[in-house]
Amino acid sequence: MAVTIREVASAAGCSVSTVSRAFTAPDQVQPRTRQRILDAAAKLGYAPNPAARSLRGGSTGTLGMIIPDIANPFFPPIVKAIQARARRQGYTVLVADSDEHETDELATIAAVSKRVDGLILWASTLSEDRLLELAAQMPLVIVNRHVPGIPEVRISLTAGITQAVEHLRAYGHRRCVFINASRDELSRGKSIHESFEALDLSIVELGPYEPRFETGVHAATLVAAHGATAVIAHNDLVALGVLHQLSALGVSVPGDVSVIGIDDTLLASVSTPSLTTIRIDPEEIAAKAGDLLLETIAGRPGGDGGSPVVEIGSRLVPRASTGPAPTH
Repeated sequence: MAVTIREVASAAGCSVSTVSRAFTAPDQVQPRTRQRILDAAAKLGYAPNPAARSLRGGSTGTLGMIIPDIANPFFPPIVKAIQARARRQGYTVLVADSDEHETDELATIAAVSKRVDGLILWASTLSEDRLLELAAQMPLVIVNRHVPGIPEVRISLTAGITQAVEHLRAYGHRRCVFINASRDELSRGKSIHESFEALDLSIVELGPYEPRFETGVHAATLVAAHGATAVIAHNDLVALGVLHQLSALGVSVPGDVSVIGIDDTLLASVSTPSLTTIRIDPEEIAAKAGDLLLETIAGRPGGDGGSPVVEIGSRLVPRASTGPAPTH
């Protein structure tokens, strides 16, 4: 079996992230440590993919981005913004869809990585070891996933969720539901539960499900059964499914149930009723992810010898889908 980067780290007596940097940004590793890593790698027969590295000996002029679901309306504005930013730096952008499955993501990376100078992975399903192996082979930035040693753009929902919970409490809501459509390690539930507990409000979690419109349709019936007066959905797509099904059930929004989404997609502002949601700015994501990848390609991510974590905030956008809790 092929030697892994973790085996090299164990043999060299250092962290996996240090091994990764020794191959991708050697000037960021102490010479003595780097030599120890190279000796261990040689002894074990490990080397980053030489074909992939040689292909990047000359610039392709292209950046890659792999997203979970190209049909989700959250992503097109981000793709458009990152294309505009990359174009100003002389790059084009190649975008692919992993459909949130590990095997599809691996196949997509294999196809895309040979054609780009660097790669942005959004909410990757891959293991830490696989991601560190990839980071040893090419410039890599991850979004909404934390792996020590890899540059990261982190979306913080703390401010937006806190504002959403305060918004519901001010309207008199006490029984709320969170529709979870995340994998465990990416769950938004932790921030939501903490915010509700801080304001002494109860919340029931449904899921985890797939982050799709159909999830909201399914969960809406359960929301009605729980007697909840407010719903926070994993994203706008799920929230729109809830709106659709509650209307079909004859449940008034916001008269009987208030609904909040996350992302602030275009559909949120044109739905009926318009959807209260937590906004994440696509322009800011594009700027931070694109700039961080270009810095990583240049061998200076963050400029301080570490692997930076760049955080993006959020805020509540109140619309017509939230209102006072029913008194009956």
